[in-house]
Amino acid sequence: MRRVCCLYLFVFFLLPSIPSWAAQLLVPMDVAQTNHLKAYGVAYWVLRHGGEISWMLNYRGGSFLLPYSQEIESECALRDVAVELLSDAQVNAIRYEIGDAASNMDEVPLQKAPRIAVYSPKNKLPWDDAVTLVLTYAEIPYDVVYDEEVLSGILPSYDWLHLHHEDFTGQYGKFWASYRNQAWYKEDVAQQEKTAAKYGFAKVSQLKLAVAQKIRDFVIGGGFLFAMCSAPDSYDVALAAEGVDICATPFDGDPMQPDAQQRLDFTKTFAFTGFTVVADPTVYEISDIDVTLTRPKTLNAQNDFFKLFEFSAKWDWIPTMLCQNHERLIRGFTGQTTAFRTSLLKPGVVILGQNEALGEARYIHGSYGKGTWTFLGGHDPEDYHHYVGDPPTDLNLYPHSPGYRLILNNILFPAAKKEKHKT
Repeated sequence: MRRVCCLYLFVFFLLPSIPSWAAQLLVPMDVAQTNHLKAYGVAYWVLRHGGEISWMLNYRGGSFLLPYSQEIESECALRDVAVELLSDAQVNAIRYEIGDAASNMDEVPLQKAPRIAVYSPKNKLPWDDAVTLVLTYAEIPYDVVYDEEVLSGILPSYDWLHLHHEDFTGQYGKFWASYRNQAWYKEDVAQQEKTAAKYGFAKVSQLKLAVAQKIRDFVIGGGFLFAMCSAPDSYDVALAAEGVDICATPFDGDPMQPDAQQRLDFTKTFAFTGFTVVADPTVYEISDIDVTLTRPKTLNAQNDFFKLFEFSAKWDWIPTMLCQNHERLIRGFTGQTTAFRTSLLKPGVVILGQNEALGEARYIHGSYGKGTWTFLGGHDPEDYHHYVGDPPTDLNLYPHSPGYRLILNNILFPAAKKEKHKT
């Protein structure tokens, strides 16, 4: 009899560890998560293998609800991603809580892993890119494309495109004053000029405009565009300067047009209007869209922050999705373009994160045609000043980075089933 009782006790205590009762897996995205960044990689992995998951907006930091399988549970353990096994009753209770009209939460189905492209040069440059760093860390696959691939018309085969820290104005990042004698700078100029000549362009600025227009068409057709640092403002400046020479002599061999500023067409841009280009080739700035050179000198890694807005999850689900985080106050980080001057934003641009006191928009979003774009200021969310030549950030040291989470929110955005919700 004692042996039978012991057997019953053994089975009783074993039951909670047996997953046969589990209906789904919850990937918490609050402080209980052991690796926030790799959790996005797990979500992408499930989608890529044909699973459908739910993004529980504003529930415990934007948690993911996954179908239960031993394979998925093992994958989470392998990537050190915390999960919680839930019964049907527990799942229903969470959905009841989220569905309450008084709660600022919602559930968005994610159905298909987006195909990802990163627009990045093939030659070696002395800086890295936050997006490729976090995609690699989260184990999310992507393809690298550059000018030749874009001009070939390959973009419509992708869902999501990231723009590396590019200068679409043809001024080589305005690195001329500081780095024109460096081997990497000379190589970059030579490569860009070679590509321009190959496609029949007299100047690199003309090549970059053609590429920018192909990217514009990708967005018009329904593509999702994400850009950081110098790419957002240089992209809009290039579009506005179509047919206008805004490059000084060191960049294209002839002077900038005297009336270039007056000839800019702001109707062609995505996000910015009324900006002024910086004509001086020795100034490390493309336009006054960026605030880097005019920020208070007292700002540093300890006191520079921006705040994420809180949107209505049930009605403004897109900006809510893009702002999912376990922290609302995000540490700032600088770049060639650190933040966008709020006064130069077009009407209708959605500010996702800003430092209101300084008039800085750090994280913005909008639609164009059938697609959308999202711009994030700064170079590296975990390196306040990331200079040319600095080593890449080791994300093993920052698995909970709120700034890097903003990038990964955008990665999963195209997977959302939008028909269920009002935009």
